[in-house]
Amino acid sequence: MIDFVQNLISGIAVGCIYALAALGFVLVYKSSRVINFSNGQFIAIGAFLAYALAVWVKLPVLLAALLAMLLTAGLGFLVERIFLRRMVGQPIISVIMVTIGLASVLDGLMYLTPFGSGNFTFPQFLPQGGLNLGGISVSYPQLLAIGFTAVFLLLFGWFFQRSVLGVSMRAVADDQMASMSVGVSVQRVFALAWAVAGLTAAAAGIVVGAVSGLNQDGLIAIGLAVFPAVILGGLDSVPGAVVGGIIIGILQSFSTAYLDGLFSQIGLVGGGSQYVMPFVVLLVMLWFKPHGLFGTEEIERV
Repeated sequence: MIDFVQNLISGIAVGCIYALAALGFVLVYKSSRVINFSNGQFIAIGAFLAYALAVWVKLPVLLAALLAMLLTAGLGFLVERIFLRRMVGQPIISVIMVTIGLASVLDGLMYLTPFGSGNFTFPQFLPQGGLNLGGISVSYPQLLAIGFTAVFLLLFGWFFQRSVLGVSMRAVADDQMASMSVGVSVQRVFALAWAVAGLTAAAAGIVVGAVSGLNQDGLIAIGLAVFPAVILGGLDSVPGAVVGGIIIGILQSFSTAYLDGLFSQIGLVGGGSQYVMPFVVLLVMLWFKPHGLFGTEEIERV
């Protein structure tokens, strides 16, 4: 039973990292109906900015993390202004191809920096060890991941329900033309969505760096690994991103703990079931709920 709860908590911690990364997908899609395939690159850029500010500039780690999140938000804002704004009104597939091209460019530029190869580790800023609750250990990096996600979820919940900008983003997501007719600046909403997506991506990268170190390929892979979480929760749902991320994290944790051992006992070697099971569950779930657990079901009458 202790092993089950331990794996459950480990899965929730990993799922919270996925949820942070998934929030960037959801915010961009919720406002502009665009799937951002460069989210993994934003995760890596945010993490390496925090590392550079902490190690090279010698800032305190927490201050470096805050500045890195703000700088990555600024990068998201600039990307929308320079590349995406020109695509307003163009076919959605063209906009998606721009994000794929942007991912390749950012990927290549990072390989030109000292971070392109090798592994890096944040300076130690959390206490060693963790909490022990009746034989179940929770490390401080895991607590950091869970705490970050809880704070962001509360902030976004307030933002979308109470703030003028949040309500504007919801209005633009529902109907861009109607929003423009009542004076909502669609361009402003798009830029804000990309900035906040950059901020959440940097937060996810920093948490990954604190938990398992920094590696460009590994950080970019997080951006793709959260696709099942985003689809499972619903592409346009902020709570869905969190629930989907936690479900995928728990699935991976249980798959590693139980299925890999079971497969080896019956003669199947290789393991790695944690990479397969999220997609299996996703396919089964989409048979019954094509829009995800919390996604908006769109009905078109003809």
